[in-house]
Amino acid sequence: MAEAVRFNRRKAAERREEERRQLMEGMKQTRDQLNYAYAQFNIYSDPDLVDACVYEINALQSRYSYFVRQVKLLEAAAQEGAV
Repeated sequence: MAEAVRFNRRKAAERREEERRQLMEGMKQTRDQLNYAYAQFNIYSDPDLVDACVYEINALQSRYSYFVRQVKLLEAAAQEGAV
């Protein structure tokens, strides 16, 4: 019985680590896209293109915030499971 509990904990830890890895990869990709959007914003002078960049930057910032929240929730759940 104790062996099954340890196995389940190990599997849960592996799932959390995989989810964390995916979230961190999403954060990295979003950060790269955000840097590109800022670079585009800095070179455009047409008002429509500047507006498009602003909307894209706002959307990417929201996505990045989502990833940060998810990582924090995952880490909080891991702490609760470790106690």
